Amino acid sequence: MMKGEKVGLRARHEADVSVLHTGLHEDVPVRSQSDTRPWQPIGQDSAASPFAVSEPSEKVAPFSVVALDSQELVGAAMLWSIDSHNRTAHLGISVLPAFRGRGLGSDIVRVLCEYGFAVRGMQRLQVETLADNAPMIAAARKCGFTIEGTLRRSAWVYGGFKDVVVLGLLADEWTA
Repeated sequence: MMKGEKVGLRARHEADVSVLHTGLHEDVPVRSQSDTRPWQPIGQDSAASPFAVSEPSEKVAPFSVVALDSQELVGAAMLWSIDSHNRTAHLGISVLPAFRGRGLGSDIVRVLCEYGFAVRGMQRLQVETLADNAPMIAAARKCGFTIEGTLRRSAWVYGGFKDVVVLGLLADEWTA
């Protein structure tokens, strides 16, 4: 397990899948804001669930996020689109509704950065999030990410187009 101040990132367990799937996938409007792929009805027992336990991959590193004090499952985090040649990756987090607003986001991002830079040797980490996702933008900025630009009306989200903000952090800008 990789530990921050408040949270730990660990391998996904089978017992996590139903909690994550119910809390993060079944809320269609919220899920539509956090994933660029269109929402589809997928059962929690399906291998196609975005939270299904899978074999290790060079392209994706999924984690379950737990609170260090209680060991409760609080969400999911991942590095995705990992490019070992160019040493880049994207990061994303999802916090279960009951744990939002507790300041966990920046700790999750910080631990993902440690994994990406110190463990995987990445040169650049990137976040793409909706321009109105203030908590994610604040968490990334608190960890040193710089807003690099806005992709205007580039995301179709639950009936309309929204802007996407791109944030980046380079290895030599990261503070462990």
